[in-house]
Amino acid sequence: MALVGSYVALSKPLAAAFPVLLLAWLRFGIAAIAMLPWLRKPAGEPPMASSVRRLVFLESFLGNFLFSICMVYGVSMTSAVSAGVVMAAIPAAVAVASWALLRERIGPRVWAAVACAVSGIGLLGLSAPAHRPSEAAQTHAVLGHLLLFGAVLCEAAYAVIGKKLTGTLGPKRISALINLWGLVLATPFGLYLAASFDFGAVSPSSWMLLVFYALAASVWTVWLWMTGLKSIPAAQAGVFTVLLPVSAALVGVMALGETMGLLQILALAFALVGVALATMPGRRDINAL
Repeated sequence: MALVGSYVALSKPLAAAFPVLLLAWLRFGIAAIAMLPWLRKPAGEPPMASSVRRLVFLESFLGNFLFSICMVYGVSMTSAVSAGVVMAAIPAAVAVASWALLRERIGPRVWAAVACAVSGIGLLGLSAPAHRPSEAAQTHAVLGHLLLFGAVLCEAAYAVIGKKLTGTLGPKRISALINLWGLVLATPFGLYLAASFDFGAVSPSSWMLLVFYALAASVWTVWLWMTGLKSIPAAQAGVFTVLLPVSAALVGVMALGETMGLLQILALAFALVGVALATMPGRRDINAL
């Protein structure tokens, strides 16, 4: 989730260098090359049922394809710090989705952790500097926030569906399959935009950032997330998504030059208390916190 937050923030300069859908196509293409060995079916893996195939497609469509589009467009219309504020809703969204769809038991400590995380990051919004944007800029920002909230819902679906998939497929296989679907979905848009795009105008630093974005977004983070989901409930895993807005806000300040004062730093530290609450050793069954 810390890696996700970093590439959420760094997608802002990438969106300035590439059209968003072309960026998505290049990301999935680079990752597909990197994960070619992961596509091979393991010897002990049973044939995929039609229900599993549908879940793989939904995992890619919602958590890979739509999340990327909503996130990159949303960040390009707002800021990395604003993205952190909106995406602080992810832990709550994952907890509610896991309770509603997976029937996981959500105990008081997990709910307290979610509330702590969301409240802490939410302080960023209260401490934002006062300004009077133009009506066009305000409309632009509202649309950006709506897109970021759409990314929140996509991420919640990604966590819940991923939990179900880890019971059937291995993390590497899931990572490779959902990236391949992402490449298929993005290819028509990518080919159309690539035909008229001046690739020679892209700076070497942007190309390097693109490679990092592709590997982080489609390879490293997916494998780490799916591996973690094999051993902990989706609702508890959802609390770790608080690291996404924390990382996004910090990278926005440190790498993109956005401003953040002492109150915002304290808010981020407060949010991390939520992670501590969720990960302290329980009694016997961590599901029954």
